[in-house]
Amino acid sequence: MPPETAAHCRFNVRPREIKPGVSASLAKSILHAATGDRDGVVLAFDDRQGRQGSPEVGDPGILLRLQPASTERLHSLRGSKTLANQRLVVAVNKSRKEGNAASPIVAGFEMSKSLDSTQPQAQEDLRRGLKSRHVQMIAIGGTIGVGLFLGSASAIQKAGPGLTLSYAFGAVAIYFIMRALGELLLYRPVSGSFSTYAEEFIGPWAGFATGWSYWFMWVATGMAEISAVGVYVHYWFPAVPQWVPAFITLALLFSANLLAVKLFGEVEFWFALLKVATIVATIGLGLTIIILKWGELGKTAGFSNLWTHGGFLPFGALGVLLSMQMVMFAYQGVELVGVSAGETENPEQALPEAINGVLYWMAALYVGSLLIIMSLVAWNRLSPDASPFVLVFEKVGIPAGAQIINLVVITAAASACNSGIFSTGRMLHSLAKANHAPRIFGKLNGRNIPAIGVAASTGAMLVGVALNYVVPKQVFVYVTSVSLVGSVWTWAMIVIAHLGYRKAIARNEKPPVAYRMPGSPYTNGFAIAFLVGVAMLLSLDQDTRIALYVAPVWFAILGAGYQIAKPRAQRRA
Repeated sequence: MPPETAAHCRFNVRPREIKPGVSASLAKSILHAATGDRDGVVLAFDDRQGRQGSPEVGDPGILLRLQPASTERLHSLRGSKTLANQRLVVAVNKSRKEGNAASPIVAGFEMSKSLDSTQPQAQEDLRRGLKSRHVQMIAIGGTIGVGLFLGSASAIQKAGPGLTLSYAFGAVAIYFIMRALGELLLYRPVSGSFSTYAEEFIGPWAGFATGWSYWFMWVATGMAEISAVGVYVHYWFPAVPQWVPAFITLALLFSANLLAVKLFGEVEFWFALLKVATIVATIGLGLTIIILKWGELGKTAGFSNLWTHGGFLPFGALGVLLSMQMVMFAYQGVELVGVSAGETENPEQALPEAINGVLYWMAALYVGSLLIIMSLVAWNRLSPDASPFVLVFEKVGIPAGAQIINLVVITAAASACNSGIFSTGRMLHSLAKANHAPRIFGKLNGRNIPAIGVAASTGAMLVGVALNYVVPKQVFVYVTSVSLVGSVWTWAMIVIAHLGYRKAIARNEKPPVAYRMPGSPYTNGFAIAFLVGVAMLLSLDQDTRIALYVAPVWFAILGAGYQIAKPRAQRRA
């Protein structure tokens, strides 16, 4: 690995808010507050007109040199290709003994090349190789998986057509959660953002617990996705043990995640596009059959199927509530926008586009496809053990139609697991940089990929392969319920951290951004109450109750782990 080099940056401070003659100690306070670097060196000051002087005489511009340890933090602040518009608000809590007002200082941030331009750049930062379409499709790809293609089968049997209400209610909560995340991402676009924001606006313990809980969630979700692959393969080869295709899929995805991030983004873009196209085709074909009464299925298809088989709510409101676990599992992955933020080109433009696009696509595809499927085939004629998409195409009568859809849903499950491996590797990288995980997880390979973190996450998902061998019938419900513990915690921390960010803005400690969460703080309260309700609903079903047994064990492990990691993190600070 090439040697790490120091970098230098310049804070352009508004002359009205800081007078010439500012002390070197106050300048270093600015540096520390912005980057966490206590060892940075104040090189010189200039007034943007070419004059330079000693730190004691200096002018409003502050030229600073950063130590190599601050490289990660420095890059996380830069935000985009052009750095000139990235703003920071630094609260300088220095006493008035220095002769300077202890008021907030608004500063512009710029980063230049290494002081020694002949030395190669340090390879300790994730590359910004993802475009807006990549980020949007990574989130869609991570979300559209077995929760819709397979999990909806069992959810339909619990709620009937009322399942669409569950998806609609879930979409409203996810909308506010994602808008909160979007505002935080525009404030500071950084890989592994959930734990970063939780630590900054709630506390170090929250950052530690959020990072590891999100990792835990995606590991469990990956187990669910590879389990679904095993179920889908049974459609063609019923004699093949369920754990075999699960293991093969995991091995192939591990290899794919060691490729360059831009190639990963391109591959995931096309996988996600295939899933979206399949759902759109299902909706289009279904509407054609319903309206034109086409084919054998057209004789019984109709929107009246939504209310003539026990009513729109055949199990009442309780059915809608009981299906909420699978519904929220289906929405897992939408927050992948935040994981990929540190590798996104021009995040100020790309991230709002991606977040808005994901929210609109999710609402339309989920609710729309389920309405069409239950209009084509009455909900009580669908099997709880097979994908309703495959069953519908079997009944349509298109040659090889069900075969093609089965291949697509296998791709969907593999794609969602692929996104999970991607996110867990980045989360371990972020945790290691914060001294919340072993430092080895912070290392990047020659392609700037956290290969060791990817390998560790994939290794943990091998537990899912073992579960497919031991309890193949129950493994899917078990791991989806357990994964929801991590996602509910992560989503709640996003909303609470957003409240902390808004309070910091009110105190003039942080800069506001244009992309803001509507209705805050009331919508924050709604989202938190909704997530608490989802967690409580897990106790109502025998199969999902396992999550409530696992959760205390997991958080006890986190508590012990934090006590071990805290001394090292404090030494870093």
